[in-house]
Amino acid sequence: MYILLALIAACALGIGVHYLLPHRALRGVAVVPAISTAVAAVVYTLMQWAGVGEDSGWLWLASVGGAVVICAAAGYAITSSRLRSDAEKKVALGI
Repeated sequence: MYILLALIAACALGIGVHYLLPHRALRGVAVVPAISTAVAAVVYTLMQWAGVGEDSGWLWLASVGGAVVICAAAGYAITSSRLRSDAEKKVALGI
């Protein structure tokens, strides 16, 4: 049941990361929060299987904090890839 709290927190923070990163018009509005939520779910589950208790701060820091860091990196990578792709297409079209 506590995993829902981690997923909701990760999704909400992912929404915040989406609006903090530049060029947000170049990626979907749900991409960064979805990545954050998925990463939080995987990390939380793996740490639970490893025996980390729900009352451990490391579980929450790793699942929610790690998800925010990874989704920020993924959002930045998606945006920079899109900018590079758009620039290459403009050169190819002679624009």
